Amino acid sequence: MDKILCFDDFVNVLLKSGFSMGGGNSDGIYVIVPWGWKETPPYETPVSWHTEILETDPWEWRMRVLNERSDIAYSKLFFNKSGYITQEWYPYFLSARRKGQSFKEAYFDGKISHTAKRIYELIEQHDALPAHFIKQECGFAKEDKSKFDRAMVELQMKLYITMCGNARKLSLKGEEHGWASNVFCTVERFWDKSVIEKASEISPEKAIETITEQIYTLNPAAEEKKIRKFING
Repeated sequence: MDKILCFDDFVNVLLKSGFSMGGGNSDGIYVIVPWGWKETPPYETPVSWHTEILETDPWEWRMRVLNERSDIAYSKLFFNKSGYITQEWYPYFLSARRKGQSFKEAYFDGKISHTAKRIYELIEQHDALPAHFIKQECGFAKEDKSKFDRAMVELQMKLYITMCGNARKLSLKGEEHGWASNVFCTVERFWDKSVIEKASEISPEKAIETITEQIYTLNPAAEEKKIRKFING
């Protein structure tokens, strides 16, 4: 096990691994920091969850990779939960999940919900949008929260949108207030065009095979059923 003592250690291991669950639970696949904030690390380390210390709090690292790097994606990626994928490995997941289909093709095939389509088309019209603005512009009321959340997770899991930062609400005077809201953009805006082009050159079968091999390298005890779900979303 590589020792994780700070943010740079985490990034270095992630770049070698290619992907990881975002929380302390591996869900039977792989996670770089395999302990939660209530658990004791298996080695001496200053890393601890929810301390708000940028160098040693894994919760802070999810925003740091988005704000400070251009080669790591963080979003709802695996089992409807948060995760990381590096630029090197993103084309493989893109091929495995989209299977060469455009958003429109997937929608007409019934693979995308109408609610998700409304949200995607709004995000596509902009460089990036915070979740609270998306909810407002699409006309979601408070009672629609679960419907909105499901559609947002659907779009992230199918690799059509991804997180790209966070932002707070603005008052009429232009002053920030309230909790920060996650900001989203399309996957095509987030990545350099070469990532999308590489995905088109990889067959879904080859992508699944390559990811599976890497999972077994990271976790030889991973179960086939969970591997399939992890890869296909």
